[in-house]
Amino acid sequence: MKTIIAAVLVVLGIVVLAYSGLSFTTPGKEINFLGMHIATTDNHFIPPVAGAFMLVGGIVLLLVKPKSV
Repeated sequence: MKTIIAAVLVVLGIVVLAYSGLSFTTPGKEINFLGMHIATTDNHFIPPVAGAFMLVGGIVLLLVKPKSV
């Protein structure tokens, strides 16, 4: 399980760094004004620093061995 999470973090970190950050939109709150329905969107940005943290975190998870009890 730990290996899968580490691999996902490494891959996501590389993708975010390769694209210099990721932008995506999500549906926002719908506005009802005078009988009109206006759909909005929210823009989100994942900065490259977050990608670097994901990459380093994934590598650390791959390298650290679990402690025996």
